[in-house]
Amino acid sequence: MKFVGCLLALWLGCVTVASAAPNIVYILSDDMGYGDPQLAGGKAATPNLDRLAKEGMRFTDAHTSSSVCTPTRYGIMTGRYNWRSTLKQGVLSGNSPALIPGDRVTVPSFLKQAGYHTGFIGKWHLGLGWEKPAAPAKAESGPTAGTGWGLDYSKPVKNGPLTLGFDEDFFISASLDMPPFVYLKNDKAAEIPTVTKKWLREGPAAKDFEADHCLRDFAREARGFIKRAAASKEQPFFLYLPLTSPHTPIVPSENWKGKSPFGLYGDFLMETDWVVGELLAEIEASGTAADTIVIFTSDNGCSPHADIPPMIAKGHKPNGDWRGTKADIWEGGHRVPFLVRWPSVVKAGSTCATTICTTDLFATAAEVIGKSAAIPADAAEDSFSMLPLLRGEDGHKREFTIHHSINGSFAIRKGDWKLCLCPDSGGWSAPKPGSPESKTLYPVQLYNLKDDPREQTNLAEKETGKVKELSAVLAKAIHDGRTTPGPVQKNDGEPGTTPARVADLLPELQFMVAKAKAEKLED
Repeated sequence: MKFVGCLLALWLGCVTVASAAPNIVYILSDDMGYGDPQLAGGKAATPNLDRLAKEGMRFTDAHTSSSVCTPTRYGIMTGRYNWRSTLKQGVLSGNSPALIPGDRVTVPSFLKQAGYHTGFIGKWHLGLGWEKPAAPAKAESGPTAGTGWGLDYSKPVKNGPLTLGFDEDFFISASLDMPPFVYLKNDKAAEIPTVTKKWLREGPAAKDFEADHCLRDFAREARGFIKRAAASKEQPFFLYLPLTSPHTPIVPSENWKGKSPFGLYGDFLMETDWVVGELLAEIEASGTAADTIVIFTSDNGCSPHADIPPMIAKGHKPNGDWRGTKADIWEGGHRVPFLVRWPSVVKAGSTCATTICTTDLFATAAEVIGKSAAIPADAAEDSFSMLPLLRGEDGHKREFTIHHSINGSFAIRKGDWKLCLCPDSGGWSAPKPGSPESKTLYPVQLYNLKDDPREQTNLAEKETGKVKELSAVLAKAIHDGRTTPGPVQKNDGEPGTTPARVADLLPELQFMVAKAKAEKLED
């Protein structure tokens, strides 16, 4: 065993990593659109996000792999496109089983092996292995029936953050409108739910849990983690901080109500920005600012449930000028804010227009610590390092990006061209999937984003060669189980699931397009 330990130490280079590798802090907002930060034209004050841009790099063509929550988080943690998992559409609930298998290599488990101290604070939404009690629990107040009461909150969850590589955690299981309403600490409920509460959805809750306390509590816990981790000086640290805002329920705390010029959503944005400021303050106080990479982004675009039209009327465009919203296949669904500050490497005030994806965290972290070659063949299958971009150098290798909407519709983006394999939004905007209007539309959409950034002119009927080209690239990416170099991998899920069906259909897509064109001419 001693010999094996020595080999492992040599492979990881723990002493070198501990003394040279940067800390990594990854902040993920929830449903913050591209246009929400003030630096992108937003009308609410976001001084800390503005500061990150001023002191670091702003990416203007950054995307999530999915236009909804759970799938994007899967991609961030695994470096793998979400549709390769067993979840082919939609999102999980607070009581769902774990989506990521315990034996899959993740960003935190990879960094932990390389000598990092890893922490997770915030919103999980990737499923947990809750245990079921012999007898259902009963609430002290409110209805006892309903989702969640058949779970044993006295026992640790299985396949939680600790199983996937985190050393410590403090979190809620899913979105702030999904029960159970309870914090978990180190994979166990910090307080047993004994009452029923409701934030859009009703369910079991801890007596002291209040939705408008979450940002405050997450900021406190995150500062505590940074303070402890930085004080040890023996290990670099990785902190993953996915927030619950400005996702519904829109619940700014009392200190932030009335602060913005356009209502509670703006107040919530400002409080979200405050959390970022809290982390920056703790990083500075710990003396680690120069050697800490701070990344800020969002899991998808702004949701229509935030009531977007009145905000636009007041001059605030949450998704900027991009078409669509959260859940959609269009740019508004998955083009997001993305800021990186790394004082010792990234040029202050710089901007990058290269297309990147949130799946790229894994490969970026691996190259930053000099461990790219150590990524297993069956890990980070769709992750490309952004380190050359952060350094302002050539060498970035992402050639195309694949997107996914809430109903499982695909899009592929390569250069200026974007092909959507659906006639509609694929999500919540009109024309909605299955609507009468969608049935009259051309079966696929092709846009040149350079000439038509708002995706208004569908060129699929005219540019059939480009449709065929992008379809073939997507088909290969699905069949290969990866988009990075390496041996072919298997996608998860039974035959006949969405990716398999799409891959089988793509070779016939040109025929489908020609058929639709002929039918249109006949009409």
